[in-house]
Amino acid sequence: MQTAFLVMHGAGNRIVIVDQRRENRPPPTAVEIRRLGNSETGPGFDQLMWVGPASDAEMAASYRVFNTDGSEVEQCGNGARCVAWMLARDAGAASTYMLESPAGVIEARVLDANAVAVSMGAPEFDPAHIPFSADSQQDLYELAINGEMLLVAVLSMGNPHCVLDVDDTTTADVERMGPEIECHRRFPACTNVGFMHIRDRSNIELRVHERGVGETLACGTSACAAVVSGQRRELLDHEVTVRLPGGQLVVSWRGGAEPVWLTGNTELISEGMIDL
Repeated sequence: MQTAFLVMHGAGNRIVIVDQRRENRPPPTAVEIRRLGNSETGPGFDQLMWVGPASDAEMAASYRVFNTDGSEVEQCGNGARCVAWMLARDAGAASTYMLESPAGVIEARVLDANAVAVSMGAPEFDPAHIPFSADSQQDLYELAINGEMLLVAVLSMGNPHCVLDVDDTTTADVERMGPEIECHRRFPACTNVGFMHIRDRSNIELRVHERGVGETLACGTSACAAVVSGQRRELLDHEVTVRLPGGQLVVSWRGGAEPVWLTGNTELISEGMIDL
């Protein structure tokens, strides 16, 4: 069956959206998702956002998130921002939307034609809820990788994250270390991996190895995790600009149980039809 889709990006994170609010069809199989995620056999994406109707009348829509490798994951900040942009375009006006996600309800604010902010909820530091294997909660953990001991921050932004401080993101060994950390035995559900360089209290640079995808140009939840990890150690202010290979995002957090806000651009690349 022919199904409409949008190709978008948020700070370089390539997102495909399939709107099923009316038809409410189930998502494709993992095999089909891998075909669609490959740019040689489909539109190609970092994440597929499968949008459906909300179970609560006060919510605008629900969504599920799938990676290029066919795996379903809990959250995608840039994907959520793109979904909100689509809803505003359909409504013909910028607005605020409450969205049901696998990680819980999030609030999205369409600020103008391109900028969208989403509330990603409060970060989770309890190892059991990330999940991460550790005896107690710490700001930094030692993680053994091929005989090398790394100091890493570990937290969840609705999905698991591991953040390393690096001297220079351009020379960070993302290609080798990303996959090794992603599936480390201490991360039972695997993890996203962020390589962060702090320029000053309001600016960081970040490269990301995404779980189930590999290195991407941007990752919204990784940007949130990196900033939060620096804020907890009192290295960063409450609002920080994150520069990624694909663009920049702004992350703000007031600490404690306050939600983390992610703001950045969105852009429609193309629209089309696919066979599902």
